[in-house]
Amino acid sequence: MLRVTKILSVAIATMVWLTLISSDCEGDVTTSKSGVSEKKIEVQTDIDGYTVEQRNIANRLTEDNKPGSIKHLYIISSYSGQVLLYSTVKGKVTSSGKRLTPTTRIMSGGSYVEKDYADVIQDDGTFGNSIEYIYWWDSKGIYHQQYIAGGMMVHISNQPIAVKSVVINLEMTKQDD
Repeated sequence: MLRVTKILSVAIATMVWLTLISSDCEGDVTTSKSGVSEKKIEVQTDIDGYTVEQRNIANRLTEDNKPGSIKHLYIISSYSGQVLLYSTVKGKVTSSGKRLTPTTRIMSGGSYVEKDYADVIQDDGTFGNSIEYIYWWDSKGIYHQQYIAGGMMVHISNQPIAVKSVVINLEMTKQDD
C-alpha cells in the first residue's frame, strides 16, 4: 500500500509540474521599467496556414531551387549607382559561408554546461575561414567568384533589369573558336 501511495504521489506531483510548465506562462506579463507591458497579437495566415513572412521564405526557396532557372546578377556601385558587373546566373548565387559539412563540433559539455568547440576539417581539406565572397555559374556554364567589398551592392533578379550601362558585362565576352 505504501508503494502505491508513493507512486500516486509522484504521478500527481509530475502532473502538477507539467501543468505549471505547459501553462505557457499566461499569467506572467513582461513589463519594462517605464511601465510598458508586452502585448500579444494575432497574426493572420493564408488558406495554407502561412504568414506573409513564411510565404515569402517558401517562395524564395522554391525560386532558388527551380531546375534550369536563369537569374541576373548586377553589382552596383554604392557611390555612383553605376552597374559595375553584370552576369547571368545558372540556378542561384551561393555565399562562401555555405558548407556541406559543419565547421565546428562540440568537444565536451552538455545541457546548461559551457561547451568547448573545435574546428572540423572542411570539404576542401582545410581548416578556417576565407574572406567573404559569392559564387555562381553563368548560363554558359562559366564559374564566377566575386569578393564582397565596401562600396558595392549585389542585386539578383529572375528577370533582367534596364540599366544605362555596364562596366564589365560577363555575357559579352568573346569566346575562343
